[in-house]
Amino acid sequence: MRTEAEMFQIFSDFAMEDERIRIFVLEGSRTNANIPKDSYQDYDVSFFVTDMSTYLDNDDWLQAFGELVFVQKPEDMELFPAEFEHYFTYIMYFADGIKVDLSLIPLTELTNYFQESDGLVEVLLDKDKRIAHEILATDKKYWLTQPSARSFDDCCNEFWSVATYVAKGLCRNEFLFAIDHLHNNVRQELLRMLAWKIGIQKGFTFSVGKNYKFIHQHLLAEEYEKLLSTYATAGVEQTWLAFEQCCQMFRNASRQVAEKLGYSYPNYDENITAWIENTYKKGND
Repeated sequence: MRTEAEMFQIFSDFAMEDERIRIFVLEGSRTNANIPKDSYQDYDVSFFVTDMSTYLDNDDWLQAFGELVFVQKPEDMELFPAEFEHYFTYIMYFADGIKVDLSLIPLTELTNYFQESDGLVEVLLDKDKRIAHEILATDKKYWLTQPSARSFDDCCNEFWSVATYVAKGLCRNEFLFAIDHLHNNVRQELLRMLAWKIGIQKGFTFSVGKNYKFIHQHLLAEEYEKLLSTYATAGVEQTWLAFEQCCQMFRNASRQVAEKLGYSYPNYDENITAWIENTYKKGND
């Protein structure tokens, strides 16, 4: 696998030699000083260009970055609409294991780009000195934020509302329906609440990472093991146990957050827990 220095040299040489490219920036995790570097990190790069169309005629120029084994072009797909209207992105996998997300951006979009940036940007080349102010990469946009009383209540409301769908699906033996709501809704609110609890304990001055991937660094080992157990959903019986663990963890965390922030603890927990027990209890008596 090529080293980071080798890859940066390839990008820089290509950008310097191509007159259409006026600015070259690095984005994402490789600009984030708070994330340890490893060989699995993508290279997220963008070229600001004077002419987009000449790149789109064919993909031969992509070979300059290595031996390609796969390319996805989001802006050229029907089933999965692209995120950005004026960009054109190449998600590339190379034979040596390198992954590159390369975006072509019209130079006219430069101002909008920085206005909408998530902050994780490092300018590596600016041929015409168009960027007047210093750009310092920061993950501040992703830091934990203290919830308002309304946001806290909304999280609780959503958790307990969707919990009924999980119970209903399990009682009907609609397994895929149940685990979809458990994974995509209920546990997401649990993770949100756990992140708030961490922020209260340690300060709202850092990120727990995309998809909460660093949350284990801030939980007690026992608590993290309980969280992992909520992913054990191999069948209906196991999913009931995972769901009940999810509810208990949310109950504990939300009570702590409410107490520390001086917020009212809503009656959703008590009412919905009783409602599930009476209406959808295991065995559907």
